[in-house]
Amino acid sequence: MQIPKDKILEMIKSRGDDAQAGQADAELPDQVDTEQDQGLLEKFGINPGDLIGGLGSKFGL
Repeated sequence: MQIPKDKILEMIKSRGDDAQAGQADAELPDQVDTEQDQGLLEKFGINPGDLIGGLGSKFGL
């Protein structure tokens, strides 16, 4: 599943973690592939399953 990086950054910022959002902005590609980039997502505390499930709908995914 392809997800725009902006949506991932929005999720990280919603946790109040602006520093980690800045790091994610520098490291993530513009379009994040939940399978290919799973390791990066987990590094930033994002469970790819959450993006597909309930949390993703909150952010319009």
